[in-house]
Amino acid sequence: MSMFLDQVTIDVKAGKGGDGMVAFRREKYVPDGGPAGGDGGRGGDVIFVVDEGLRTLMDFRFNKHFRAKPGENGMRKGMHGRGADDLIVPIPPGTTIREAETGRLLGDLVEHGEQLVVAKGGRGGRGNIRFATPSNPAPEISENGEPGEEFRLELELKVLADVGLVGFPSVGKSTLLSIVSKAKPKIGDYHFTTLAPNLGMVTVKDGRSFAMADLPGLIEGASQGVGLGTQFLRHIERTRVILHVIDMSAMEGRDPFEDYLAINQELEAHNLRLLERPQIIVANKMDMPDAEENLVAFKKELAAYHDGDMPIVFAISGVTHQGVEALLQKTADLIESTPEFPLYDEEEQVEESVTYEFKPNEREFDVTRDPDGTWVLSGEKLEKLFVMTNFDRDESVMRFARQLRGMGVDEELRLRGAVDGDLVRIEEFVFEFVD
Repeated sequence: MSMFLDQVTIDVKAGKGGDGMVAFRREKYVPDGGPAGGDGGRGGDVIFVVDEGLRTLMDFRFNKHFRAKPGENGMRKGMHGRGADDLIVPIPPGTTIREAETGRLLGDLVEHGEQLVVAKGGRGGRGNIRFATPSNPAPEISENGEPGEEFRLELELKVLADVGLVGFPSVGKSTLLSIVSKAKPKIGDYHFTTLAPNLGMVTVKDGRSFAMADLPGLIEGASQGVGLGTQFLRHIERTRVILHVIDMSAMEGRDPFEDYLAINQELEAHNLRLLERPQIIVANKMDMPDAEENLVAFKKELAAYHDGDMPIVFAISGVTHQGVEALLQKTADLIESTPEFPLYDEEEQVEESVTYEFKPNEREFDVTRDPDGTWVLSGEKLEKLFVMTNFDRDESVMRFARQLRGMGVDEELRLRGAVDGDLVRIEEFVFEFVD
């Protein structure tokens, strides 16, 4: 079984803030006492950090739930609770993070040590020392901690390679990678020997170096899911140069030029921008019979197809190493002269910026009605006030009632036809409406 994993869906939840406390000073020689309940601590964030030692998302295969710790509750004598440590989750370089429900891009992390806060911890609830006023010097009010953010995320790994090898199965891509780097890909004389991308570092004789990725073989119809489909083509999206390996011996009865057209069609079907990258055609297996004649015919068809604008063609043999060094030199030259291709459109990146503005008509709550006649209140702000209310204290409950009234909940219920004694529900909490 392949130990490579490049797509996974996980759940993350930041830590809840600690609850504030209701307490009073009771020292023997302190007259009048006063409130002394401390605030709760901040909940921990969930943070992704790039670890260059990782090459796959395999660590997420069996561990798909990541929860940061909650903050410590407030204490007596005005002592605040300790904030929770952040949960650090290592990910491999080249990982893209999206929100599963909306598809919103959260980040694309490539550099070692790069960080992204994917879920923020809740703030700690205030203790009763925060609610003291001249008119109410001894309040019995405290807040519960704010809930931490919770998301379902999609992680997608796109390996970091300067050069990507593409071509039909068994054209010699893995062999080429094995002779130009220290990578040891599985090699065999049958289709789909390579079932996962292989990555190797290539060093040219003049000292230059680059990363090369060998991708599982494509076949015609891959963009429609035939064979291995295009499931591994995401790993070529970061590359700057494509080496298109073609079996010039035509040993399996295929026409080299038809292979060239078919692979480019699959690249285009996967992502139109892949064809914008410089492409070197690698005519492999030149040590085999008929390879020279096939190469001459291939170049004629290629020149006619491109209307004289001839692509770069290198004739090599993976077995005898013929022409390999010249190919590496030209590849290194192209890498130096080719800028990195943006992985995402500018519009998608701009979409992530947050703009804060006043929206006078934006509703803070919604009112619906269950079949049994119960009124149901919902809405992000209202639900946050609810979970942060300490219902064990009467003063906190009365404060929550005043907050609802201030938001216009009472008025909206009356307009909808609510009368004395009607049941109203917020999440699992049910109470009676009093007009």
